[in-house]
Amino acid sequence: MKLFQREQRSLFGEILDWMLTPLLLLWPVSLVLTWLVAQGIAGKPFDRALEYNVAALAQFLTVKQNKVQFNLPLPARELLRADDSDTVYYQVLGLRGEFLSGERDLPPPPDEEKVVVGEVRLRDDEVRGVAVKVAYMWVRLELPDAKPALIQVAETLDKRSILATEITKGVMLPQFVILPLAVLLVWLALVQAIKPLNELEERIRARKPDDLSPIEAEVVPLEVAPLVASVNDLLMRLKESIATQKRFLADAAHQLKTPLAGLRMQADLAQREGANTDELKQSLRQIGRSSIRATHTVNQLLALARAESSGAAMSRQPCDLAALTMDVVQDSVPRAIERRIDLGYEGALPGAVGGQLSGNPTLLKELIRNLVDNAINYTPSSPSNPGVITARVLADPFSGTLVLQVEDSGPGIALAERELVFQPFYRALGNEADGSGLGLPIVIEIAQHHQAVVSVEDAKPGQTPPGARFNVRFRVEAGSGEATELRARS
Repeated sequence: MKLFQREQRSLFGEILDWMLTPLLLLWPVSLVLTWLVAQGIAGKPFDRALEYNVAALAQFLTVKQNKVQFNLPLPARELLRADDSDTVYYQVLGLRGEFLSGERDLPPPPDEEKVVVGEVRLRDDEVRGVAVKVAYMWVRLELPDAKPALIQVAETLDKRSILATEITKGVMLPQFVILPLAVLLVWLALVQAIKPLNELEERIRARKPDDLSPIEAEVVPLEVAPLVASVNDLLMRLKESIATQKRFLADAAHQLKTPLAGLRMQADLAQREGANTDELKQSLRQIGRSSIRATHTVNQLLALARAESSGAAMSRQPCDLAALTMDVVQDSVPRAIERRIDLGYEGALPGAVGGQLSGNPTLLKELIRNLVDNAINYTPSSPSNPGVITARVLADPFSGTLVLQVEDSGPGIALAERELVFQPFYRALGNEADGSGLGLPIVIEIAQHHQAVVSVEDAKPGQTPPGARFNVRFRVEAGSGEATELRARS
């Protein structure tokens, strides 16, 4: 039992999270930005009112007998004090900075600020610890060598905050309705968007177990098309694999029928009444030959199955093709001697440069053994005219090719049959050689797993018999090899 088991992810949930998370995160950002913008909007009309008040107060500055006077009528004074929400302050300073009217503790403009006559300016300041907005203007009067007078009007910020809050509420409150509605619409849109995946799942589930036909890729979204193409590729490979297995089982059953039927017939003959000792021995010999043939067929079938199932999972290691070939030749010498066949090896020495390739040594030996066994089976031999079989390993230092050759002095293979002999269970007509018809198909399968090419040609063109030469070409690093000759004669 797994202590930490990862929960299976939901594609729907992930897409929904990635769509809604930014939306929910941006909502408080939108609230802050709305508040800042609302403050700017709310302050503008009150700033204009302050500017107007400064300009209005400037009208009450007069000069009499070379003295500056400020006379503010009572109605105008009451108008400045008439606001219930905010407190309004004003201050008027004379030509020499002397106080003329208003609040004495109203802070002056910054000292470093340049004086510009007749321009109303705004600044943020504090009066008695309360934040205010101040509008001020320098006013020049008709006096010689006189400095400008200063008029300031300050107002607290309560109305501005109230108006900014109202603006923010007016903007954000509808979003409390819009946001859940947007979430719902996103959810519904996502449900609608993944419907093709659900339909694809239903079509796959509705298929029969033996239906391996490709899935229609035209009716699925473009984003799902690569997945469907991969599934179709898998279905095609699975279909080919199942067809290969069915063909293999059918061929195996067909090939095993003959030796098994022979065993049954010979057993029936041995059990008949009146059979003498010689007949019993003959039946037993036939049973032995049939059992050997059945065993050979089963072994070849297993070898073919191993070769077909190796594929990409085949373990590879550096292999010396010359050493493997010499081992197979030495193992086949007793059988060659029994058949009175001259079996030998020529070519590169084990360990020679250029004789190495990356592959599976077990499968490579199986390939070589099947070529040698095939040559022994189909090479006629007699004491007066013994058959000759030669295995060779040749390294081409220029093209980086390593070639395995198995050459015999048999009747050869007709041009029309050179492709057919590599098909499972194919046997040339008119040939009494004992075999299962699986040796060369095994060679083809193993060669394909090693990216090698197999070909067959006449060993001695124009002669009778022409013999046969099987060539297996491997691509390896360029190198050269020494030559040797090892023959087993009988």
